[in-house]
Amino acid sequence: MMHQDDQPTPVDEMLAESRDFAGEAMTLVEQGLAWLEASGIQWGLAASIVIGLFILFRILRSAVYGVLHRRKKSETTVRNIVAEIVGATNSVFLLLLAAMLVIPFFFELTERQDAWLSRVFTIVFAFQMAFWVRVVVTAFLERAASRHATHDDSSLANALGLLNVFANVLVFAVALLFIIDNLGGDVTALIAGLGVGGIAVGLAAQSLFEDLFAGLAIVLDKPFVRGDFIIFGDNMGTVERVGLKSTRITTLQGQQLTVKNAKLLDYEINNYRRMAERRVVVKIGVIYQTPRQKLAMIPGAIKDIVEAQHGVRFDRCHLAGYGDFAVLFELVFWVQDRDYTVYMDKQQAILLAIHDLFERNGIEFAYPTQSLHIESWPDAGGPAQGMPRMERAR
Repeated sequence: MMHQDDQPTPVDEMLAESRDFAGEAMTLVEQGLAWLEASGIQWGLAASIVIGLFILFRILRSAVYGVLHRRKKSETTVRNIVAEIVGATNSVFLLLLAAMLVIPFFFELTERQDAWLSRVFTIVFAFQMAFWVRVVVTAFLERAASRHATHDDSSLANALGLLNVFANVLVFAVALLFIIDNLGGDVTALIAGLGVGGIAVGLAAQSLFEDLFAGLAIVLDKPFVRGDFIIFGDNMGTVERVGLKSTRITTLQGQQLTVKNAKLLDYEINNYRRMAERRVVVKIGVIYQTPRQKLAMIPGAIKDIVEAQHGVRFDRCHLAGYGDFAVLFELVFWVQDRDYTVYMDKQQAILLAIHDLFERNGIEFAYPTQSLHIESWPDAGGPAQGMPRMERAR
């Protein structure tokens, strides 16, 4: 029978636990030493080679990137694209690639270990491919955008950013589907679910997507840019900003007009800034009492007036016909400037010079008139002698 004095004290329990822990630690040390003695050299050598290959791969990556990349040249040259692909190679991928090359030479892996290693490499390789494809897509977008770039084109930068986002989402979504398929997942059901969800989102945001794609069309096709004066429908004004959803236009009255891009492209757009020169047609009428000699000299005299104006190209001036109350001349000339104020100034100077020409030569401008003719009819059956008769002058 155990007496109360024979029960273990807390100190005895702590000493017993310490002895057990020390025994387990010694066991682990012995097992570790045995493992090191059996395969430690092999693992150490394999790890050293993996690390060495990894460092070599990184040095090669930096060297190839430095040789191929040219900062002074366009970022979208083939040489720079290859350099960017090399630079986008991830260090995790390089480390795993080194391990995959070394491990089969030092260890015989079980079927399960080989399957796990293959899955890890598949995941890393899929994401690495996504990084490479992203570089190529970005370079392609930048190259396409550079053909449409202007001095200050923030809308093009916005469009490029949006396209990059769409491209990145698509590339990494494909990479994720590839990973799921290789891991044994049901990709068909996932794609079907994404398709149904995409249709629902597309229908809900149909108007938004229409404006976005219309904005991209405006930015890339450039029917107009910032600063252009355009006429569409019953509206006209100067383009202040081309956004991805709407375009802002300052009208002649001074207010800002915001138009949805999809609606704006439905109109026929007249872009007056794209005109190299303005064609002007002027109709001039003189009275029928003008002598033939003066009528003959008018085209040549007007030609001299037009050719004396700087920045104006004479086209033609002819006696065009006989009107109801005037002999008609038609003048055609080109103002070699797209600015509307310059066009009005040149036209005004020419018209004033023509007026001065007519004043100096006694030529009168024609205007609608009516004449009252009084005739005397001697026949017995006609109206009384001296009866007035009104006729419209021709």
